[in-house]
Amino acid sequence: MRLPASLSVLLMLSSSAAQAQTNPSLSYPATRKIDQVDTYHGTSVADPYRWLEDDRSAETAAWVTAQNKVTFDYLAQIPYRRQFQTRLEQVYNYPKYSAPSRKGDWYYFSKNDGLQNQSVLYRQRGLDGKPEVVIDPNKLSTDGTTRLGAFSLSKDGAYAVVGTSKGGSDWQEYRIMDLATKTYLPETLEWVKVSGAAWQGNGFYYSRYPKPEGSALAAKNENHQVFFHTINTPQSADRLVYEDAANPQRFHIVGTTDDERFALLTISDRGKGKDGNALLVMDARAKTTGFVPVIGEVTNFTYSVLDNDGADLLIETNADAPNNKIMRYSTASKKWTPVLPEKPEPLVSARTAGGKLFAEYSKDVTSRVYVYSYQGKLENEIKLPTLGSADGFGGEKDDKFVFYTFTSFTFPPTIYRYDLASRKSTVFRAPEVDFKPTDYETKQVFFTSKDGTRVPMFLTYRKGLQLDGTNPTLLYGYGGFNISLPPGFNPLRIPFLEQGGIYVQVNLRGGSEYGETWHEQGMKLKKQNVFDDFIGAAEYLIAQKYTSPARLAIQGGSNGGLLVGAVMNQRPELFRVAVPQVGVMDMLRFHKFTIGWNWIADYGSADNADEFKALYAYSPLHNLKPGLNYPATLITTADHDDRVVPAHSFKYAATLQEVYKGTNPVLIRVDVNSGHGASNTKKNIETTADIYSFILWNMGITTLKEAAGR
Repeated sequence: MRLPASLSVLLMLSSSAAQAQTNPSLSYPATRKIDQVDTYHGTSVADPYRWLEDDRSAETAAWVTAQNKVTFDYLAQIPYRRQFQTRLEQVYNYPKYSAPSRKGDWYYFSKNDGLQNQSVLYRQRGLDGKPEVVIDPNKLSTDGTTRLGAFSLSKDGAYAVVGTSKGGSDWQEYRIMDLATKTYLPETLEWVKVSGAAWQGNGFYYSRYPKPEGSALAAKNENHQVFFHTINTPQSADRLVYEDAANPQRFHIVGTTDDERFALLTISDRGKGKDGNALLVMDARAKTTGFVPVIGEVTNFTYSVLDNDGADLLIETNADAPNNKIMRYSTASKKWTPVLPEKPEPLVSARTAGGKLFAEYSKDVTSRVYVYSYQGKLENEIKLPTLGSADGFGGEKDDKFVFYTFTSFTFPPTIYRYDLASRKSTVFRAPEVDFKPTDYETKQVFFTSKDGTRVPMFLTYRKGLQLDGTNPTLLYGYGGFNISLPPGFNPLRIPFLEQGGIYVQVNLRGGSEYGETWHEQGMKLKKQNVFDDFIGAAEYLIAQKYTSPARLAIQGGSNGGLLVGAVMNQRPELFRVAVPQVGVMDMLRFHKFTIGWNWIADYGSADNADEFKALYAYSPLHNLKPGLNYPATLITTADHDDRVVPAHSFKYAATLQEVYKGTNPVLIRVDVNSGHGASNTKKNIETTADIYSFILWNMGITTLKEAAGR
């Protein structure tokens, strides 16, 4: 491997020696098979590891324990695993702040001192006041895995709804804090999921499910209900505001406008494959009671209320506008008028503060932010430091300034204060990271996918990179659910870059990078486009000699885990290492667990004959075949993942271990007391160290260079 002089201590073995070094013989736990066959539209499909779906059985627990022993024994043999973890701790150990938000005289913000498992919520009176702790989630559990999931202040700032989740679960428990004393009121609200906390008067709206039958972490979630809770009363006294028992797989979420005049009910029906929402409104000043339809039926169009302007609502929608637009809706006349018409660039987000409308557009996956009046008159553009991503800008109607955070791959998140009168931005808080941004560079490239579509991706690496095909490269993607992957800084990438690695982030179809049209091209029957894009990215990197199949790893989580599983089935020869994380691997049964039915709008359903054919053709679990030389594979999941239940990864790992007879390792790493993401900082760092170690070890890298630091 030819390296710059500064990386000369990064030693590589010859390929034959590396194979012997990195792939000791592994003995996988025996996994019992059962005679389970399902028939889908005339096609028989075996499911011999169905029993692994039972997350409460002793046999499943024993299987997980045995698999973890094989995995952690293997990882323990990698000599620089601890070195990676130490360096990750070093680069992550700096204070991290959120942008402040104002409520009356108080400013609220979160801060992590460096390696705290959970960020702490603070407040201070005025920007120059002394910070005081409001909630320290690190004290809520002995292992630091209880998280603060919600904090919603009442209009006057006297009370806050505090939502916490345990062990990474999506279930939340709500309590109400008296901010004068920072003590809790006596009531506790349970079984809260997919919910906000929308204050109105002496209480708030929230959404929950009935107590699940069977496993709380795997049972199907149905009959989402909206309640109104009055403070200082038990949950049993809550008033049922809305439910739809005839459509049990709908989400019902209520928000309120800042002045609490309007309660806004959003209804989605993704279980029936619909990608949009209905919108109903209740006016506290109206003589009639109950919700009145603004958009009465759920379609594939989305409607989101940004703010009210008196009796009018400002609504962002993609109705007949794939790139989104903002409309004004009069609750009196029922008429719609345009505020911000659709542009060639997608509208990523819109916020309000100080009586202004802040609109963020995306130009080739980088932010452009503009300030408008509520009537849609352009006032100015907010100039950003460089190409990257901006977030924030929201606030109260009487705010004189707002905060936003800007970041890019080599630009650590920096908080700016934007003054509405002067229209100027100043740095409010910049982090100090053990990292020299000037040592690295980011390049955006475009490649042509299989069907001729032009797809962007970002490459970040140390300056002086040699295009000789030998660079360790990590290709990351997602490609689904209208979610964009914009530029962003992650300190945990630094140790990989320091070892001469290239981090590549590809903007696949299925996301929102180029509006709803880009999303639709990666949905349902067109999902194969996403995999073709990812394969095209790998082929481009190899053709341009950034890397080679022997030095290329792929990684993705959740829908990205599905992506990794699908492409390693379709083109295993392209990749040396694959890391599918918390992936949706069984595309025929995903809708039978927790809120998996919610994904039908993006994936389709095996209950539909045409959609079954498409799903079965790429489902990672069902396309594992003997005779293929699969890459070294590290599957990661967690015991408290109640979004993508770990059974997906369990069955996938058991099947891959069964069919693959080559020398590459096939391991599954099951985290404990963690969920769809790492439940605390410690677990996040440990998992990342294991992933990097596994990747480089299976590329034949036997020693690491010492990190120079700042």
